[in-house]
Amino acid sequence: MNAVPNDAITPDDPPTTKEGWRRFVDYQPEPPTMLTAKQLLALDQRQRAAHDEARRDYHAELPLVHTPTIRQLLGTGRLLVQLNRRQVSARRGLILSGASGTGKTTALMQLGRTHERAVRRRHPGSQHRLPVAYVTVPPAATAKMLAVEFARFYGLDFSARANMPDIVNAVCATAANTAVELVLVDEIHNLNLATRAGAEVSDQLKYFAERLPATFVYSGIDVEGEGLFAGVRGRQIAGRFTVIVSTPFAYGTIEQRTAWRSLIATLEATLRLHQHVSGSLGALDEYLYRRSSGMIGSLSQLIRGAAILAIEDGTEQITRDLLDLVPVDFAAERAARPTASRQRKRPTAKTAAATA
Repeated sequence: MNAVPNDAITPDDPPTTKEGWRRFVDYQPEPPTMLTAKQLLALDQRQRAAHDEARRDYHAELPLVHTPTIRQLLGTGRLLVQLNRRQVSARRGLILSGASGTGKTTALMQLGRTHERAVRRRHPGSQHRLPVAYVTVPPAATAKMLAVEFARFYGLDFSARANMPDIVNAVCATAANTAVELVLVDEIHNLNLATRAGAEVSDQLKYFAERLPATFVYSGIDVEGEGLFAGVRGRQIAGRFTVIVSTPFAYGTIEQRTAWRSLIATLEATLRLHQHVSGSLGALDEYLYRRSSGMIGSLSQLIRGAAILAIEDGTEQITRDLLDLVPVDFAAERAARPTASRQRKRPTAKTAAATA
């Protein structure tokens, strides 16, 4: 039970290489088998430790939940790929923008995985195809750094003295020969059009988009506020790219609270805990919203962390006490503090009557 599957994702397999990307697309985590009380008692100490370790690993990477952002990105992305298939130039692109923790990278990679699996179904046995390329924009990127990121994805090695045209031509030739259809560019907020280097990176991306018969999808933090659409280059990007905004879940209306509870229920259904009562997390929906500020990343961390703690302490169920022990990111904690403070200060009907 402790063996690492051959297709498991490891830190040595970043999806920014073709090998790592293929392993990501192929990886299908299997939920651990839920044992009966009798079967659990029959396990010796080593077997029980292996069973618990497998469940801890499983909860560390709970299966993906299709959020509204992911569904919108999948639908729009598939449509643009079809629209661009016969376009020679001026292909339309897509930008996913939003705050950190709203699931942008997860959505971006899920789009790539879904598309690649669809291509594999259309072309079974075609091993040379690489329909998706995935790169990230390095901090303080230059045009050459970006070109090297594309080359690294395809496994192309160049010396430090290699010139840009050679790198770009090799990347474009390799991408075309492997039938690229979708190019995913993450961390686009690292591109600053106000600087010369940033403008050159933007031009390089545009050049790749002109040379490659593919749909380009960018993802980044608050790209509108970071100036991606400013100036001549920005206006050109704005004229060719559709923007999808990734936002935290809201909790103000009945419909929003229903959607939040549905998300919690979907995550709860993936748990593999022997004593957990289905629906108990739904009863904590307001608490979970306050702790996570509606961020899917923070909510996932809370539930995954509490599940692991429940296995370690033997309680095998998620409670509010365990959830209190799970740390979340500073942004979620900071957002939760004013809410908690207001709730403490808000008078109840009983205290208001006593005051009167």
